[in-house]
Amino acid sequence: MKETRAGWEENVRQVVPYVPGEQPKEDGVIKLNTNENPYPPSPKVEAALRGEKVADLRKYPDPTAEMLVDAIAQQCGVTPDMVYPGVGSDDVLSMCFMTFFQSGKPLLFPDITYSFYDVWAQLYRIPYLAVPLDKHFHIQKEDYYTENGGIIFPNPNAPTGIEESQDMVEDIIQHNPDSVVIVDEAYVDFGGTSALPFVKKYDNLLVVQTFSKSRSMAGMRIGYAIGSPKLIEYLNRVKYSFNSYTMSRTAIEAGTAAMEDKDYFETTRNKIIETREWSKKELARLGFTFPDSKANFLFVTNPKLDAKKLFEDLKQAKIYVRYFDKPRINQYLRITIGTQEEMQALIHFLENYSQD
Repeated sequence: MKETRAGWEENVRQVVPYVPGEQPKEDGVIKLNTNENPYPPSPKVEAALRGEKVADLRKYPDPTAEMLVDAIAQQCGVTPDMVYPGVGSDDVLSMCFMTFFQSGKPLLFPDITYSFYDVWAQLYRIPYLAVPLDKHFHIQKEDYYTENGGIIFPNPNAPTGIEESQDMVEDIIQHNPDSVVIVDEAYVDFGGTSALPFVKKYDNLLVVQTFSKSRSMAGMRIGYAIGSPKLIEYLNRVKYSFNSYTMSRTAIEAGTAAMEDKDYFETTRNKIIETREWSKKELARLGFTFPDSKANFLFVTNPKLDAKKLFEDLKQAKIYVRYFDKPRINQYLRITIGTQEEMQALIHFLENYSQD
């Protein structure tokens, strides 16, 4: 029977949604597919949540999230009027798309990158151009010298883990004084260098970071942007026109505690970096190649193995990794760095694996 469309459906905005990594419900899974931190949040987060008064949840949260903003500003060496908090970096980035990319000129971002960018562009009806990375998955800065309505790119990139130099980042900012440039630094804490020092030099730069990866709080949904006070003011105008109370009391309390526990942050971050470097050596020993990741994941390929079949066979063994069935990268797997024990289990599987 032919499906018919109701009249009201003609007025529905049609978009192809972002597809997140699978969240398996079964027990005994080694979950290396969504770049979550394998370690729990800071003990100070647990203490903060225990201390929160349940009775206060009947009240609206602070719309400015002042306590959290102050903690972020202090850690990042900026003033509070340079910080915009949001419900995860996805919320922050979505608000940036809504606020800054309205010129009608194409937004520029890499062709191999975070796959939410083109979804937001379509949702907000922003023209865009996915600029091809070179054969080694690097940005070519000259490709961003053209007229545009804005620029966004992750650094380190996802899903490749490659970090571009700060000289290149600054060059792109300098060549685009009339566009807002967003550097998405979701993974910068795992060995990358932040563009934060540039925000006081260039009033068109926004740096976006998140609590989801290095601070073990993907389930709490906290992200933030740092930029000139003028950029933050524009973001807040759109936010308060959209939803004044975006962050819950719980998130503000927990985020503040996490940001203030620098020692715990550095300890868990360093453990992930150490395990990543060990995993690089082991995977190379088994014939895998990969870019030099500065993130909490590796983007691997093996000329003797079909990536999609390996992905499916790993899943059968309850080891979840990420596969992207897309041009140029359909023979790669993205593997999140788990605990040392989880990565040892992965290596043990691969040592005994054959597609024959």
